[in-house]
Amino acid sequence: MTTRTHTESVDTPAGEARITWHPAPARTARLVLAVSHGAGGGIEARDLQALAAALPAQGVTVALVEQPWRVAGKKVAAAPKVLDEGWRGLWPALAKPGLPVVAGGRSAGARVACRTAAELGAAGVLALAFPLHPPGRPEKSRAEELTGAGRPTLVVQGGRDPFGRPGEFPPPTARAAYELVEVAHADHGFAVPKKAGPTQEETLEAITGAVAAWLAGLPL
Repeated sequence: MTTRTHTESVDTPAGEARITWHPAPARTARLVLAVSHGAGGGIEARDLQALAAALPAQGVTVALVEQPWRVAGKKVAAAPKVLDEGWRGLWPALAKPGLPVVAGGRSAGARVACRTAAELGAAGVLALAFPLHPPGRPEKSRAEELTGAGRPTLVVQGGRDPFGRPGEFPPPTARAAYELVEVAHADHGFAVPKKAGPTQEETLEAITGAVAAWLAGLPL
């Protein structure tokens, strides 16, 4: 595997998807972390870019995935069923390097990863800014998607995320185990107020550090 960033187009049942690879050096690569964007943005999200910049040096190839609706230039995300179809369709490309693949994403992308992880044989699930419920609608809980992932799962959640603050998440159980890391003062996009204490750079470093430590402990 080359260590140069490159982009790959992948045909899926939902249309053309795109993977931007940030490879770890071939001699140290031990897993692929595949992460997709949410419904309101693309792979330029600050957390996805921070992971792509930090993790390859630690033996983690980062694959930033753009769903077909985003590649097609549409402004509205596809339905969940279509998002899942796109993710399933590009999974063989993610597994092609021959390394264990951790499925991940932010917001809507995290939901896709949770819903499909078990059937695709993911080594784990990384849920960034998991949208536990629509803002102001805690009764519309999506907790079952998270707790039903069936794979080791890490949730990284902003302390003031209107889609679900850390304290709103159900407690992990033996049958639905997951870990949750709170990002102090951060919103759904992991932005922090200038007067919050930690800077934006420190916040992103905390996120990448937590993800790196969790990935290092996965039973691959």
